[in-house]
Amino acid sequence: MKIENFNPAELESRQQELLLGFNDFKAKKLSLDLTRGKPCPEQLSLSDEMDGILEGFYLLQDGTDVRNYGGLPGIPEARQLGAKIMGIDSSHVMAGGNSSLTLMYNYIEHMLPRWRESSANIKFLCPVPGYDRHFTICEHFDIEMICVPFVEDGPDMDEIFDLCSNDSAIKGIWCVPRYSNPTGHTYSTQTVNRFAKLGNIAGADFRIMWDDAYAVHHLHDKPDRLSNLMLACEKAGTENSVVMLSSTSKVTYAGAGIAFLGVSVTNLNAFEAFLIPQLIGFDKVNQLRHVRFLKDLEHIRAHMSKHSDIIRPRFELVEQKLKDGLQGKDIASWTKPNGGYFVSLDTKAGIADKVIQLASDLGVKLTPAGATFPYGKDPENRNIRIAPTFPSMEELSQALDVLVLCVELAAIQHASDEN
Repeated sequence: MKIENFNPAELESRQQELLLGFNDFKAKKLSLDLTRGKPCPEQLSLSDEMDGILEGFYLLQDGTDVRNYGGLPGIPEARQLGAKIMGIDSSHVMAGGNSSLTLMYNYIEHMLPRWRESSANIKFLCPVPGYDRHFTICEHFDIEMICVPFVEDGPDMDEIFDLCSNDSAIKGIWCVPRYSNPTGHTYSTQTVNRFAKLGNIAGADFRIMWDDAYAVHHLHDKPDRLSNLMLACEKAGTENSVVMLSSTSKVTYAGAGIAFLGVSVTNLNAFEAFLIPQLIGFDKVNQLRHVRFLKDLEHIRAHMSKHSDIIRPRFELVEQKLKDGLQGKDIASWTKPNGGYFVSLDTKAGIADKVIQLASDLGVKLTPAGATFPYGKDPENRNIRIAPTFPSMEELSQALDVLVLCVELAAIQHASDEN
Protein backbone atom coordinates (compact mmCIF):
# COMPACT_ATOMS: atom_id res chain seq x y z
CA MET A 1 0.00 0.00 0.00
CA LYS A 2 1.22 3.49 -0.85
CA ILE A 3 2.25 5.55 2.17
CA GLU A 4 0.55 8.60 0.70
CA ASN A 5 -2.78 6.81 1.20
CA PHE A 6 -2.21 6.31 4.95
CA ASN A 7 -4.21 8.42 7.38
CA PRO A 8 -2.41 9.87 10.45
CA ALA A 9 -3.37 6.96 12.69
CA GLU A 10 -2.08 4.44 10.14
CA LEU A 11 1.15 6.38 9.76
CA GLU A 12 1.70 6.32 13.52
CA SER A 13 0.92 2.61 13.73
CA ARG A 14 3.28 1.70 10.90
CA GLN A 15 6.03 3.91 12.36
CA GLN A 16 5.81 2.05 15.68
CA GLU A 17 6.09 -1.29 13.87
CA LEU A 18 9.18 -0.09 12.04
CA LEU A 19 10.74 1.28 15.21
CA LEU A 20 10.41 -2.15 16.81
CA GLY A 21 12.36 -3.60 13.90
CA PHE A 22 14.84 -0.72 14.14
CA ASN A 23 15.54 -1.51 17.78
CA ASP A 24 15.92 -5.22 17.02
CA PHE A 25 18.64 -4.38 14.45
CA LYS A 26 20.29 -1.97 16.86
CA ALA A 27 20.63 -4.72 19.45
CA LYS A 28 22.60 -6.81 16.93
CA LYS A 29 25.39 -4.18 16.82
CA LEU A 30 26.08 -4.71 13.13
CA SER A 31 29.18 -3.42 11.35
CA LEU A 32 28.55 -3.60 7.61
CA ASP A 33 29.83 -1.50 4.70
CA LEU A 34 28.19 -0.85 1.32
CA THR A 35 30.13 2.31 0.53
CA ARG A 36 32.55 1.39 -2.29
CA GLY A 37 32.48 -0.92 -5.27
CA LYS A 38 35.31 -3.21 -4.26
CA PRO A 39 35.81 -6.78 -5.49
CA CYS A 40 35.29 -9.38 -2.79
CA PRO A 41 38.16 -11.67 -1.71
CA GLU A 42 36.85 -14.53 -3.88
CA GLN A 43 37.14 -12.30 -6.94
CA LEU A 44 40.66 -11.19 -6.08
CA SER A 45 41.71 -14.82 -5.65
CA LEU A 46 40.80 -15.50 -9.29
CA SER A 47 44.03 -13.74 -10.26
CA ASP A 48 46.41 -15.36 -7.81
CA GLU A 49 47.99 -17.34 -10.65
CA MET A 50 49.73 -14.11 -11.67
CA ASP A 51 52.14 -14.59 -8.79
CA GLY A 52 55.24 -16.16 -10.28
CA ILE A 53 53.79 -16.28 -13.79
CA LEU A 54 56.90 -14.65 -15.27
CA GLU A 55 59.04 -17.51 -13.90
CA GLY A 56 62.20 -15.45 -14.18
CA PHE A 57 61.60 -14.64 -17.86
CA TYR A 58 61.37 -10.84 -18.13
CA LEU A 59 62.02 -10.31 -21.83
CA LEU A 60 59.54 -8.92 -24.32
CA GLN A 61 59.14 -10.21 -27.85
CA ASP A 62 61.66 -7.62 -29.04
CA GLY A 63 64.18 -8.64 -26.36
CA THR A 64 63.57 -5.68 -24.00
CA ASP A 65 64.13 -6.46 -20.32
CA VAL A 66 61.10 -5.10 -18.44
CA ARG A 67 63.06 -4.82 -15.19
CA ASN A 68 65.00 -1.86 -16.55
CA TYR A 69 64.20 1.79 -17.25
CA GLY A 70 62.31 3.19 -20.24
CA GLY A 71 59.19 2.64 -22.26
CA LEU A 72 56.96 5.48 -21.09
CA PRO A 73 53.96 4.54 -23.29
CA GLY A 74 54.04 1.02 -21.84
CA ILE A 75 55.28 -2.26 -23.25
CA PRO A 76 53.97 -3.04 -26.76
CA GLU A 77 52.25 -6.22 -25.59
CA ALA A 78 50.30 -4.32 -22.90
CA ARG A 79 49.36 -1.57 -25.33
CA GLN A 80 48.03 -4.25 -27.67
CA LEU A 81 46.00 -5.79 -24.85
CA GLY A 82 44.52 -2.40 -23.96
CA ALA A 83 43.77 -1.76 -27.62
CA LYS A 84 41.75 -4.99 -27.80
CA ILE A 85 39.77 -4.06 -24.69
CA MET A 86 39.02 -0.56 -26.01
CA GLY A 87 38.54 -1.57 -29.64
CA ILE A 88 41.15 0.79 -31.06
CA ASP A 89 44.61 0.57 -32.63
CA SER A 90 47.54 0.11 -30.25
CA SER A 91 49.23 3.23 -31.66
CA HIS A 92 46.55 5.20 -29.81
CA VAL A 93 47.12 3.48 -26.46
CA MET A 94 49.24 4.18 -23.41
CA ALA A 95 49.56 1.39 -20.84
CA GLY A 96 50.08 2.98 -17.44
CA GLY A 97 50.28 2.11 -13.78
CA ASN A 98 47.66 0.59 -11.54
CA SER A 99 45.11 3.42 -11.71
CA SER A 100 43.12 4.93 -14.56
CA LEU A 101 42.22 7.68 -12.09
CA THR A 102 45.87 8.76 -12.13
CA LEU A 103 45.80 8.96 -15.93
CA MET A 104 42.60 11.02 -15.80
CA TYR A 105 44.08 13.40 -13.24
CA ASN A 106 47.29 13.80 -15.23
CA TYR A 107 45.43 14.33 -18.47
CA ILE A 108 43.26 17.09 -16.98
CA GLU A 109 46.35 18.73 -15.49
CA HIS A 110 48.05 18.48 -18.88
CA MET A 111 45.15 20.34 -20.57
CA LEU A 112 44.75 23.12 -18.00
CA PRO A 113 47.21 25.63 -19.54
CA ARG A 114 45.50 25.38 -22.93
CA TRP A 115 42.05 25.72 -21.44
CA ARG A 116 43.04 28.72 -19.35
CA GLU A 117 44.36 30.54 -22.39
CA SER A 118 40.79 30.93 -23.62
CA SER A 119 38.80 30.96 -20.38
CA ALA A 120 39.60 32.00 -16.82
CA ASN A 121 36.65 29.97 -15.52
CA ILE A 122 36.85 26.42 -16.88
CA LYS A 123 33.69 24.33 -16.79
CA PHE A 124 32.93 20.61 -17.15
CA LEU A 125 29.67 18.83 -17.81
CA CYS A 126 28.77 16.04 -15.39
CA PRO A 127 25.98 13.55 -16.12
CA VAL A 128 24.26 12.83 -12.81
CA PRO A 129 24.06 10.74 -10.76
CA GLY A 130 27.73 10.11 -11.48
CA TYR A 131 31.14 9.01 -10.21
CA ASP A 132 32.33 10.98 -7.20
CA ARG A 133 36.04 10.71 -8.04
CA HIS A 134 35.48 12.50 -11.34
CA PHE A 135 33.95 15.35 -9.39
CA THR A 136 36.85 15.33 -6.93
CA ILE A 137 39.31 15.94 -9.78
CA CYS A 138 37.30 18.94 -10.95
CA GLU A 139 37.08 20.35 -7.44
CA HIS A 140 40.83 19.93 -6.97
CA PHE A 141 41.56 21.96 -10.11
CA ASP A 142 38.79 24.49 -9.39
CA ILE A 143 36.84 23.46 -12.49
CA GLU A 144 33.19 24.47 -12.29
CA MET A 145 30.80 21.54 -12.72
CA ILE A 146 27.45 21.67 -14.51
CA CYS A 147 24.98 18.84 -13.96
CA VAL A 148 23.33 17.14 -16.92
CA PRO A 149 20.47 14.66 -16.36
CA PHE A 150 20.20 11.17 -17.78
CA VAL A 151 17.49 10.10 -20.18
CA GLU A 152 16.79 6.51 -21.18
CA ASP A 153 19.70 6.08 -23.61
CA GLY A 154 22.36 8.12 -21.81
CA PRO A 155 22.98 11.76 -20.92
CA ASP A 156 20.53 14.33 -22.28
CA MET A 157 22.34 15.15 -25.53
CA ASP A 158 19.99 17.99 -26.46
CA GLU A 159 20.95 19.79 -23.27
CA ILE A 160 24.64 18.98 -23.79
CA PHE A 161 24.61 20.41 -27.32
CA ASP A 162 22.75 23.49 -26.13
CA LEU A 163 25.18 24.12 -23.28
CA CYS A 164 28.29 23.62 -25.43
CA SER A 165 26.90 25.81 -28.21
CA ASN A 166 26.35 28.72 -25.85
CA ASP A 167 29.27 28.58 -23.42
CA SER A 168 32.85 28.45 -24.70
CA ALA A 169 34.13 27.97 -21.13
CA ILE A 170 32.86 24.37 -21.18
CA LYS A 171 35.95 22.31 -21.95
CA GLY A 172 34.90 18.74 -21.27
CA ILE A 173 32.47 16.15 -20.03
CA TRP A 174 32.81 13.11 -17.76
CA CYS A 175 31.30 9.85 -18.99
CA VAL A 176 31.05 6.28 -17.75
CA PRO A 177 29.43 5.07 -20.97
CA ARG A 178 28.87 1.41 -20.13
CA TYR A 179 27.09 0.34 -16.94
CA SER A 180 27.39 3.90 -15.65
CA ASN A 181 28.36 4.48 -12.05
CA PRO A 182 25.86 4.31 -10.37
CA THR A 183 22.85 4.20 -12.70
CA GLY A 184 23.87 1.28 -14.93
CA HIS A 185 23.16 3.14 -18.18
CA THR A 186 24.88 2.02 -21.37
CA TYR A 187 24.88 4.78 -23.96
CA SER A 188 22.93 4.03 -27.14
CA THR A 189 24.55 4.07 -30.57
CA GLN A 190 22.66 7.27 -31.37
CA THR A 191 24.07 8.89 -28.22
CA VAL A 192 27.63 7.78 -29.08
CA ASN A 193 27.26 9.19 -32.61
CA ARG A 194 26.11 12.50 -31.19
CA PHE A 195 29.09 12.55 -28.85
CA ALA A 196 31.31 12.12 -31.91
CA LYS A 197 29.94 15.37 -33.33
CA LEU A 198 30.43 17.28 -30.10
CA GLY A 199 34.01 18.31 -30.86
CA ASN A 200 32.79 20.29 -33.86
CA ILE A 201 30.35 22.16 -31.62
CA ALA A 202 32.43 22.71 -28.50
CA GLY A 203 35.79 23.55 -30.05
CA ALA A 204 39.19 21.96 -30.68
CA ASP A 205 40.20 21.82 -27.01
CA PHE A 206 37.02 20.11 -25.81
CA ARG A 207 37.62 16.66 -24.28
CA ILE A 208 35.21 13.77 -23.75
CA MET A 209 36.58 11.86 -20.76
CA TRP A 210 35.27 8.41 -21.80
CA ASP A 211 35.87 6.34 -18.66
CA ASP A 212 34.87 2.86 -19.85
CA ALA A 213 35.66 1.31 -16.48
CA TYR A 214 33.24 -1.61 -16.89
CA ALA A 215 34.01 -2.60 -20.46
CA VAL A 216 34.18 -6.32 -19.63
CA HIS A 217 32.18 -6.37 -16.38
CA HIS A 218 28.99 -8.07 -17.52
CA LEU A 219 26.56 -9.86 -15.24
CA HIS A 220 24.82 -11.95 -17.88
CA ASP A 221 25.45 -13.84 -21.10
CA LYS A 222 23.81 -11.10 -23.17
CA PRO A 223 25.82 -7.99 -22.27
CA ASP A 224 25.07 -4.42 -23.22
CA ARG A 225 26.84 -3.32 -26.39
CA LEU A 226 28.58 0.03 -26.62
CA SER A 227 29.45 1.59 -29.96
CA ASN A 228 33.07 2.58 -30.51
CA LEU A 229 33.44 6.31 -29.88
CA MET A 230 36.94 6.54 -31.36
CA LEU A 231 35.78 5.10 -34.69
CA ALA A 232 32.76 7.41 -34.67
CA CYS A 233 35.00 10.41 -33.93
CA GLU A 234 37.39 9.48 -36.73
CA LYS A 235 34.46 9.47 -39.16
CA ALA A 236 33.33 12.86 -37.84
CA GLY A 237 36.86 14.32 -37.87
CA THR A 238 36.81 14.83 -34.09
CA GLU A 239 39.25 12.14 -32.94
CA ASN A 240 41.19 14.72 -30.90
CA SER A 241 38.13 15.28 -28.68
CA VAL A 242 38.02 11.80 -27.14
CA VAL A 243 40.04 10.48 -24.19
CA MET A 244 39.26 6.79 -23.64
CA LEU A 245 40.14 5.14 -20.34
CA SER A 246 40.04 1.59 -19.07
CA SER A 247 41.85 -0.63 -16.59
CA THR A 248 42.16 -4.10 -15.12
CA SER A 249 41.46 -2.84 -11.60
CA LYS A 250 38.40 -5.06 -11.15
CA VAL A 251 39.59 -7.67 -13.60
CA THR A 252 42.70 -8.78 -11.69
CA TYR A 253 43.87 -7.05 -8.50
CA ALA A 254 42.04 -3.84 -7.62
CA GLY A 255 45.19 -2.24 -6.23
CA ALA A 256 47.75 -3.74 -8.59
CA GLY A 257 46.32 -3.75 -12.09
CA ILE A 258 47.22 -1.74 -15.18
CA ALA A 259 45.41 1.24 -16.66
CA PHE A 260 44.97 2.25 -20.30
CA LEU A 261 44.49 5.58 -22.01
CA GLY A 262 43.38 5.81 -25.63
CA VAL A 263 43.68 9.05 -27.62
CA SER A 264 44.65 10.25 -31.07
CA VAL A 265 48.33 9.87 -31.94
CA THR A 266 48.68 13.66 -31.82
CA ASN A 267 47.22 13.82 -28.33
CA LEU A 268 49.26 10.82 -27.17
CA ASN A 269 52.52 12.48 -28.21
CA ALA A 270 51.53 15.67 -26.38
CA PHE A 271 50.58 13.75 -23.23
CA GLU A 272 53.85 11.81 -23.26
CA ALA A 273 55.76 15.07 -23.43
CA PHE A 274 53.84 16.28 -20.38
CA LEU A 275 54.69 13.11 -18.42
CA ILE A 276 58.41 12.96 -19.26
CA PRO A 277 59.53 15.33 -16.45
CA GLN A 278 57.76 13.25 -13.79
CA LEU A 279 58.51 9.62 -14.68
CA ILE A 280 60.69 7.43 -16.86
CA GLY A 281 58.17 4.66 -17.24
CA PHE A 282 55.39 2.73 -15.52
CA ASP A 283 55.71 -0.70 -13.90
CA LYS A 284 56.57 -2.83 -16.92
CA VAL A 285 56.98 -6.00 -14.83
CA ASN A 286 53.35 -5.72 -13.74
CA GLN A 287 52.30 -4.99 -17.30
CA LEU A 288 54.04 -8.10 -18.56
CA ARG A 289 52.56 -10.40 -15.94
CA HIS A 290 49.11 -9.13 -16.85
CA VAL A 291 49.75 -9.83 -20.52
CA ARG A 292 50.93 -13.34 -19.72
CA PHE A 293 47.91 -13.94 -17.47
CA LEU A 294 45.09 -12.32 -19.48
CA LYS A 295 46.52 -13.14 -22.93
CA ASP A 296 43.67 -11.97 -25.18
CA LEU A 297 39.96 -11.12 -25.30
CA GLU A 298 38.89 -14.75 -25.29
CA HIS A 299 40.78 -15.42 -22.07
CA ILE A 300 39.53 -12.15 -20.56
CA ARG A 301 35.92 -13.15 -21.26
CA ALA A 302 36.44 -16.54 -19.64
CA HIS A 303 38.07 -14.88 -16.63
CA MET A 304 35.28 -12.31 -16.29
CA SER A 305 32.67 -15.05 -16.49
CA LYS A 306 34.10 -16.34 -13.21
CA HIS A 307 33.73 -12.86 -11.74
CA SER A 308 30.10 -12.62 -12.82
CA ASP A 309 29.34 -16.02 -11.30
CA ILE A 310 30.53 -14.65 -7.96
CA ILE A 311 28.78 -11.26 -7.98
CA ARG A 312 25.61 -11.98 -9.99
CA PRO A 313 23.88 -13.56 -6.95
CA ARG A 314 24.62 -10.39 -4.99
CA PHE A 315 22.87 -8.22 -7.57
CA GLU A 316 19.98 -10.66 -7.68
CA LEU A 317 19.74 -10.42 -3.90
CA VAL A 318 19.61 -6.61 -4.08
CA GLU A 319 16.79 -6.78 -6.62
CA GLN A 320 14.84 -9.31 -4.55
CA LYS A 321 15.23 -7.47 -1.24
CA LEU A 322 14.25 -4.10 -2.69
CA LYS A 323 11.34 -5.63 -4.56
CA ASP A 324 10.06 -7.52 -1.52
CA GLY A 325 10.44 -4.58 0.84
CA LEU A 326 9.65 -1.51 -1.24
CA GLN A 327 7.73 -2.36 -4.39
CA GLY A 328 4.26 -0.84 -4.57
CA LYS A 329 4.81 1.62 -1.74
CA ASP A 330 5.75 4.51 -4.04
CA ILE A 331 8.67 5.53 -1.83
CA ALA A 332 11.63 4.33 -3.90
CA SER A 333 12.77 3.23 -7.34
CA TRP A 334 15.99 1.50 -8.35
CA THR A 335 17.99 0.28 -11.29
CA LYS A 336 18.55 -3.29 -12.44
CA PRO A 337 21.90 -3.08 -14.26
CA ASN A 338 23.22 -5.61 -16.74
CA GLY A 339 26.79 -5.12 -15.53
CA GLY A 340 29.11 -2.91 -13.55
CA TYR A 341 29.35 -2.61 -9.78
CA PHE A 342 26.42 -0.56 -8.52
CA VAL A 343 22.67 -0.24 -8.08
CA SER A 344 21.23 3.26 -7.96
CA LEU A 345 18.37 3.75 -5.49
CA ASP A 346 16.17 6.85 -5.57
CA THR A 347 14.05 7.49 -2.49
CA LYS A 348 11.23 9.98 -2.22
CA ALA A 349 12.66 13.49 -2.50
CA GLY A 350 14.13 14.92 0.66
CA ILE A 351 14.94 11.79 2.67
CA ALA A 352 18.17 10.19 1.32
CA ASP A 353 20.31 11.77 4.03
CA LYS A 354 17.84 10.60 6.69
CA VAL A 355 17.93 7.04 5.32
CA ILE A 356 21.72 7.02 5.41
CA GLN A 357 21.82 8.38 8.96
CA LEU A 358 19.30 5.80 10.17
CA ALA A 359 21.29 3.00 8.54
CA SER A 360 24.48 4.33 10.11
CA ASP A 361 22.78 4.26 13.52
CA LEU A 362 22.24 0.53 12.92
CA GLY A 363 25.85 -0.12 11.87
CA VAL A 364 25.40 -0.10 8.09
CA LYS A 365 27.60 2.36 6.20
CA LEU A 366 26.30 3.74 2.91
CA THR A 367 27.86 6.23 0.52
CA PRO A 368 27.08 9.74 1.85
CA ALA A 369 23.98 11.44 0.48
CA GLY A 370 24.95 13.68 -2.41
CA ALA A 371 28.16 11.79 -3.22
CA THR A 372 26.88 11.00 -6.71
CA PHE A 373 26.52 14.71 -7.50
CA PRO A 374 29.07 17.52 -7.90
CA TYR A 375 30.02 19.27 -4.66
CA GLY A 376 28.24 16.49 -2.74
CA LYS A 377 24.87 18.19 -3.23
CA ASP A 378 21.97 16.15 -4.54
CA PRO A 379 19.37 18.87 -5.30
CA GLU A 380 16.49 16.49 -4.56
CA ASN A 381 18.23 14.63 -1.71
CA ARG A 382 17.10 11.24 -3.02
CA ASN A 383 19.94 9.24 -4.62
CA ILE A 384 21.72 6.43 -2.77
CA ARG A 385 24.44 4.31 -4.38
CA ILE A 386 24.43 0.64 -3.39
CA ALA A 387 27.71 -1.27 -3.77
CA PRO A 388 26.88 -4.97 -3.25
CA THR A 389 30.05 -6.75 -4.40
CA PHE A 390 32.35 -6.73 -1.38
CA PRO A 391 30.24 -8.09 1.51
CA SER A 392 29.47 -11.79 1.87
CA MET A 393 25.96 -12.86 0.88
CA GLU A 394 24.98 -13.09 4.55
CA GLU A 395 26.33 -9.62 5.32
CA LEU A 396 24.71 -8.17 2.21
CA SER A 397 21.37 -9.69 3.15
CA GLN A 398 21.51 -8.10 6.60
CA ALA A 399 22.59 -4.74 5.20
CA LEU A 400 19.76 -4.72 2.66
CA ASP A 401 17.20 -5.58 5.33
CA VAL A 402 18.43 -2.58 7.27
CA LEU A 403 18.35 -0.35 4.18
CA VAL A 404 14.79 -1.36 3.28
CA LEU A 405 13.59 -0.70 6.81
CA CYS A 406 15.33 2.69 6.92
CA VAL A 407 13.88 3.79 3.59
CA GLU A 408 10.35 3.06 4.75
CA LEU A 409 10.91 4.51 8.22
CA ALA A 410 12.34 7.74 6.78
CA ALA A 411 9.45 7.97 4.32
CA ILE A 412 6.88 7.42 7.10
CA GLN A 413 8.52 10.03 9.34
CA HIS A 414 8.66 12.48 6.43
CA ALA A 415 4.99 11.91 5.66
CA SER A 416 4.07 12.31 9.35
CA ASP A 417 5.96 15.61 9.51
CA GLU A 418 4.11 16.88 6.45
CA ASN A 419 0.79 15.95 8.03
